[in-house]
Formats: sequence, structure tokens, C-alpha cells
Amino acid sequence: MPRFARPGRHRFPHLGRDFAASLVVFLVALPLCLGVAVASGVPAELGLVTGIVGGLVTGMMRGSSLQVSGPAAGLTVLVLEAVREFGLPVLGVIVLATGVLQIAMGALRLGRYFRAISVSVVEGMLAGIGLVLIAGQVYSLIGAEAPGSGTAKIAGLPGALREAAGSTAAIASLALGAGTVVVLVLWPRLPAAVRTVPGPLAAVGLAALVAFALDLPVAMVEVRGLLDSVRPPTLSALDDVAVLGLLGTIVAFTLIASAESLFSAAAVDRLHTGPRTEYDRELVAQGAGNTVCGLLGALPMTAVIVRSAANVRAGARTKASRVLHGGWLLLFTALLPGVLTHIPLPALAGVLVHAGAKLVPVRALATLWRDHRGEALVLVVTAVSIVVAGMFEGVLIGIGLAVAKTAWDSSHIRLEVVDKGAGPVQACLSGNATFLRLPKILDSLESLPQDRPVELDVSGLHHLDHACRTALENWAERHSATGTDPVRVRAG
Repeated sequence: MPRFARPGRHRFPHLGRDFAASLVVFLVALPLCLGVAVASGVPAELGLVTGIVGGLVTGMMRGSSLQVSGPAAGLTVLVLEAVREFGLPVLGVIVLATGVLQIAMGALRLGRYFRAISVSVVEGMLAGIGLVLIAGQVYSLIGAEAPGSGTAKIAGLPGALREAAGSTAAIASLALGAGTVVVLVLWPRLPAAVRTVPGPLAAVGLAALVAFALDLPVAMVEVRGLLDSVRPPTLSALDDVAVLGLLGTIVAFTLIASAESLFSAAAVDRLHTGPRTEYDRELVAQGAGNTVCGLLGALPMTAVIVRSAANVRAGARTKASRVLHGGWLLLFTALLPGVLTHIPLPALAGVLVHAGAKLVPVRALATLWRDHRGEALVLVVTAVSIVVAGMFEGVLIGIGLAVAKTAWDSSHIRLEVVDKGAGPVQACLSGNATFLRLPKILDSLESLPQDRPVELDVSGLHHLDHACRTALENWAERHSATGTDPVRVRAG
């Protein structure tokens, strides 16, 4: 008699691994969803809504099979600025428009071009976000309200800390948040058996136990209920899309969310040997998720490298793990919302301070400075510009500087002069002659002897732009007018 295989055994060969991985990702995502929402100035439940949509909607779609999406620390600063400027009801409109633009870009197969964005610009963007995020969350650690701009946050820190030193509640809040950061830093060094519990969950859980046991006077997460927090965009809010400032915010959301998601996909691909990311499909998947989040009035989503890496390391093999993680978030939010009220806000601030610190690539910057100082300069200028001028402006400055650096690097030119003491002086130009190198070219040519004929060989030039061509012709005319013989040009 033949033996029959168990039903579903070969149809879902990786279900066991994916199921276990989904639980790990859920436990990592839960405190991060809450922390990002609170830091963004919106109800905590909206962070969970975005995490649920990231699992159940984006997780079902094709693109990157092991990448996990949800609310990200990288957009916290931008969301906070948008909510302060336009109000919470308009946030859904911004996220909805962002999703529609992402779908359109994916359909037009523009996803692959995001890989052309300088890595230094993206790392500088994340570093700037990290600095502003850390500065803002320090205020949350002491229970104070953070100023609006990045420079004001940093400049106001000393005074805020001095005032907190005289308040028992502020000291207790700061100690709890600092303890959360310490747990997160030390957690990876603990035995593997202990580390089966994700670090963010352990840190927040320990903080909650300490706050309860010592009855600390610290703020807790406020819960209004999942359905009460969902606020679809109104028709009046949709009318505000035509506002110029709002359009700029939408473009910033779209570019930053897309770049962060696709760079995260490239990083996740390096962690596993499974199917590679289809960038255009992934952009459509992110757009679909953001469209749903916008319709629900929730936070924007991106792919999140922390959750994605946890998913891969937990043994996930298919997209089932990320879909299941969205289901766990939904069940938890629906069945156990009261648990959220026992989570201290300083603990969530500590989680985000740790996340912000990981966005600042201190070690990578030191290596980059030794090997590629131009790229390091782009990274630093982008980060500083975001802190000083704002997110959108800082990214544009970074991209502009990266383009200028590329143009400068590509305009290498070399002048070789052969002077045998008698006869014409031979000058050979090779490389790319652009206006960026024009001063160097003219200085070298004008230093040639004025009383000798010159043979200028430009056959070695790969590129000669109009500005350089005109300048060389003018130089040849001047030299011929003062010399004994005209300049002879050989173009090969």
C-alpha cells in the first residue's frame, strides 16, 4: 500500500520556519511601531496600523520576499514637521499621495534608478535624521517639549537638561530612558539563550516592570482604541493638496521613503541567498501600502532594515513570515490594547535614541574619510544641512553636491609638455576637458614660452566641451599673435 504525504507538507515546506520568524519580527516591530508613532506626534495606535498594513498588504505583494515594512525612524522627523505644519488630518493626504506617486514610479519602471542615488547622500540623510531624532528624543526622556527645528533642538539641550536636574519626575524619566538605552546596547553581548527575546521588547518590558515596581512618576502610552485612531482623509483635507508647501512635503516623503526602502532591499539581499529584489515591483508594493495607510490616516511606511534583518536571521524563507507578523500585530492591537497603557514613554524614547544612534555611521565615516574624502564630505554636508535647513532642503543639497563631485571627478585632464630646446614646443592634452578644469588648462598653456611655436595635440581628449573649445581657440589666437609662428593644433 502506498504511503501518502501529509496534507500541505510539500505545498508549504517552509511554514514552520516562517511561523517562528514571524513571531520574532512581531516582537521586534511592536515597540518600534509604538515608539515611531509617539515620536512623530501621532496616536500610538497609528504606528501599529502602519505595521499591520506593512505586513498584510505590502507583505502579500511581490518585490522583496524577506523585507519587512512598517513605520520607520527615518521618516519620524519629516512626519513630525508635517503634522506640526499642516495638522494630523492632512497627514493621511500626504501619505496617500506618496503611495500613488510610488505606484506610478514603479509602473514606469523608475525603481531601478533609485540605485543611482549616491550612497553617501543616503547615509548622510539617515545620519542627519538620526541626529535630529536623538536630540528630539532627549526632550522626551526628561518629559519636556522639543523645539521645532533641528538646530533649536540641539541648542536647547543644555538648558533643558539643567532644568530637568531640579525635577524628581524628570530625573526618574531620564533614568528610565537611559536604562533602556543601556539594555539595548548590552543585549547583543548576552548569551544566545537570553537573546532569543528581541532587544527592543526586552528593554521596554524591563522598563515597564521597573516603573510599576517603583511606582515611578513617568508618562505612559495613551490608548484610544484602534478604530478611534483611524481617521480617513476628509474632502477638505484633499483640497489642500494644491498648496505649494504641501506638494514639496509630498515629494520629500516620496523620494525619502522610496530611497530608504530600495536601499534597505539591497542590504537585505546581501543577507540571504534567496530570490533577489525586483525593484520596480517593490516600489509598487511600497506604494500600495502607503496608499492604504493614507486612506486610514496612518503613518507612512518604508522597508525597515532592523525588522528585515531580524526576519532573515530568524530563518524566514518566504513572504509568509512578514504577512504573519502583520496578523500578530492586528491580533495584539485588537485583543490586548490595555497592555499598551503600561508602557512608559521614556522607554520608547530610549528605543528611538538607540535607533537614531545606529543611523549615524561613525565608524563607516572614519573609514570613508581615509579612503574617499570626497564621499565623506558629501555625507557630512548632507547630514549637517538636514539638521540646519530641514529634511527636503538637506537632501537636495546633498544630491547637488554629489552631482558636482561626480562632474569634478569625471573631468580629469592631463597636459604633457615636451620641449627639446629647439623647434616647436609639443603640448599634449588627454582626458576630459570641461569648464570645471578650464582654469588649470589655461594656466598651464599660458605658462608655455611666448617666443616659441607650439604644437597642441588634442587627439587624446575623450571629451571637449564648448567652453574649453572656445577658450583653447582664444588662447591659440593670442599665442600666435605674440609668437613667431601660429599655434598648430592636431586633433588626430
